[in-house]
Amino acid sequence: MAFSADELRVLRRALAIALHPASLSDEDVQDCLRLAGSLDEAVREAGRLRAFLLADLARYRDALPAAAGGYLGLLQDALDAGYQPVPDDLVALRGLRGRPAGAALLDRCRAIAEQSVRARLAGRSAAPLPRTRLLAIAGGRTGAGDQPPKPKQPAPDREPSERPMPKPSEVFPPRKRPVPPREHMVAG
Repeated sequence: MAFSADELRVLRRALAIALHPASLSDEDVQDCLRLAGSLDEAVREAGRLRAFLLADLARYRDALPAAAGGYLGLLQDALDAGYQPVPDDLVALRGLRGRPAGAALLDRCRAIAEQSVRARLAGRSAAPLPRTRLLAIAGGRTGAGDQPPKPKQPAPDREPSERPMPKPSEVFPPRKRPVPPREHMVAG
């Protein structure tokens, strides 16, 4: 996640205020609320991107063995981003273990799956904790009377059925093949 210079300035001020509580100006409160809204939107967008990538991974897995190269690359990227392989991934990789990349990914996925099972058996979750929203900043002044400013409510996420996941060919259309040069017939 990248922050603009203005967002970093607001974040720095908010952290300083959190460490040394003091009254905030209305402008500071509004800046912090805007930054919180931007962070919430970035988290929602990351969730939508993750859902798209997982659906894309499933489409490639379903198209195996023809899509082996694409599937192995997507799975590698997903694992690097913290993806927990599902049993379907292990089954697919067993079928691709004849390829060096498939065998390496199978070993890696087995190790991750084993760690996940051990963690569950030990009573701890292997999944990250959900993030909470920043709703208000302590110590802020109210703008009108005694009513604190109301935080902007996030727009509800659209149901997946309203917006179907695009196919890889829709997002990345195939390149046009170059047309071979025409041979000129010489009359003679």
